Amino acid sequence: MFVGWYFVSNTLRNLDERKIATGFAFLTREAGFEIGETSALAYSAADTYLRALGIGIANTFRIAVIGVVLATLLGTLLGLARLSHNWLVARLAALYVEVIRNVPLLVQLFFWYTIISENLPGPRDALSPLPGVFLSNRGIKFPLPQDHPVHLWMVAALLAGAVLAWLLARWAARRQAATGQQFPSFWAGLGVVLGLPLLVFLGAGAPHELEQPVLSGFNFTGGATLTPEFAALLFGLVIYTAAFIAEIVRAGVLAVDRGQSEAAHALGLPRRRAMRLVILPQALRVIVPPMTSQYLNITKNSSLAVAIGYPDLVSIANTTLNQTGQAIEGILIIMLVYLTLSLSISAFMNWYNRRVALTGARA
Repeated sequence: MFVGWYFVSNTLRNLDERKIATGFAFLTREAGFEIGETSALAYSAADTYLRALGIGIANTFRIAVIGVVLATLLGTLLGLARLSHNWLVARLAALYVEVIRNVPLLVQLFFWYTIISENLPGPRDALSPLPGVFLSNRGIKFPLPQDHPVHLWMVAALLAGAVLAWLLARWAARRQAATGQQFPSFWAGLGVVLGLPLLVFLGAGAPHELEQPVLSGFNFTGGATLTPEFAALLFGLVIYTAAFIAEIVRAGVLAVDRGQSEAAHALGLPRRRAMRLVILPQALRVIVPPMTSQYLNITKNSSLAVAIGYPDLVSIANTTLNQTGQAIEGILIIMLVYLTLSLSISAFMNWYNRRVALTGARA
């Protein structure tokens, strides 16, 4: 406490001697700079620094959430591929892991950004691997469903389906404990989650109008866009982190006693069902703790976006503190935001870890 008081008082005194303003009043002033990517949120240079930082937080949160989901899927597939009995699949997965995780992430970000921004053709000669999808040095353009009131009802139906699927899973577990009879709760729940929005969509007449990207002048208009900065950052984070997740998944599966696999095969379970029903549920208690660290790494590594020009929290905060001169407040905001995101991820993963842990009662 004494050391903290000394540094704070010394800093405030030095700032006062140099006539440097302190406090967070600058957040209500006009920002005066544009942001190239605003996560579909309204923003202009006439907005405040507070709103600009909010855009940065939204951009950081978006890249973190999408990165976590995609890296988990890719890493899990690679981890299981390394355990495949197919020699070629296992060796290719091992080559991916060994190469990707030994190349610095920053280098990979520069690589992907160069590929997209310099090696892809201009909009007039854009590549079109699928109808309505265009790849150019301006980013990736693809069709986007036009706004329709039924979309909100579909989201509500999706949430309702998720709740019903959770209740169905709990009922199936109680039923199996009482009678020993199994119920396909996963597929039934998946049908509910996907079926309710589909019924709402069909009930509204199945509106499927798409806003197609159209070449206009020197660029495309309409549709949705993945900018080169966002695409490069997403590719880099997902591909890099998936290599570490693959090793975590592989280690978790190998940590399960071999007798469990032999018992599952003795009961007649195919390899895939044995992996899904017997091995992976037990491996989760080994996988989840280190997986938490990788999710935190994705969130914190997204700050490297400043190197390729993606307007995340760090990039916008740097512009803000350069204009206002209030570096301490800017750095403090960055620290608090990343601390909040990290603690939230840790809290959720710790809760999930307790849910999948093998307790004495369950054993």
